[in-house]
Amino acid sequence: MKIDPLDAHDRLEHLKKDQADNLFAGVEECRLRNPNAVDMQKYFPYIYIFAHPRTAEDGVTKRMIFQPRLFKPYPQTNSYLFRLFSNTDLVEIIWLLPPRELWSQYEKGKVTENEDVVISIYNFLHNREELADPHCDDWEEDKLKQKLKEIESEHKWHKMGFV
Repeated sequence: MKIDPLDAHDRLEHLKKDQADNLFAGVEECRLRNPNAVDMQKYFPYIYIFAHPRTAEDGVTKRMIFQPRLFKPYPQTNSYLFRLFSNTDLVEIIWLLPPRELWSQYEKGKVTENEDVVISIYNFLHNREELADPHCDDWEEDKLKQKLKEIESEHKWHKMGFV
C-alpha cells in the first residue's frame, strides 16, 4: 500500500485540530451551560475548569467530565486544567496531562508532538508543587470562603422574599 505523505500529513493535522477543538468545546460548554460555572462567574473574577475522562457504565466508552472549580486542584495524570477569566472567552491552559502511558507520544520529533503537553509533563515530573501553587491572581482561601458565605446568605434572603 502506497501512502501519500501529503495526505497523511493533512489527516494528522486534522486529527490534532479536532482533538484540540473537542477539548476547548468542552471548556466552552462548561463555561456557558454548567449552572455552577455560570453562577461562579457572577461572583468571582476567574474559575478553574478541571477536565478528566471517565469510563461510562458500559465499561468501554470514555467521556470527558468538565468541572468548574474555585480552588486549583492538585495536579494528576489523565487530567486537564484551565483557568477561565469570568464572563469572557479567555482561557489559560494550566496543564494538559494525558495518561502516563501515552506521554512518549507527545515528545518533540514524534508525529503527535505537542509543546503544551510536553511542558505540562515536565512540570508534573520536576515542579509538581509549583504546578499546584495558586495562580498569582487567585484569591486567598479565606477570601473565597467569605465570599461563598456572603453568596449563601444572599440566596437565603432571596428565597425568603426580602430582596
